[in-house]
Amino acid sequence: MEILTDRELTIVKLMAQGLDNKEIAAIIHVSKHTVKAHVSTIIRKLDAKNRTNAVYVAVLKSLIEVEMAF
Repeated sequence: MEILTDRELTIVKLMAQGLDNKEIAAIIHVSKHTVKAHVSTIIRKLDAKNRTNAVYVAVLKSLIEVEMAF
């Protein structure tokens, strides 16, 4: 598994909050196309199947922490 950059970690944290590419782009002040490229790279680096699986893998690998709301 490749190491995620700081920007990729920021994006995966925002993905974990359930935000879509457009919402993430607005928060980090880049285009949604740039976010899409980062998400693709994150998925590849984590050897994930999709963006949801990428968040799951990031949590399992202790790359990010998520709060569970019940």
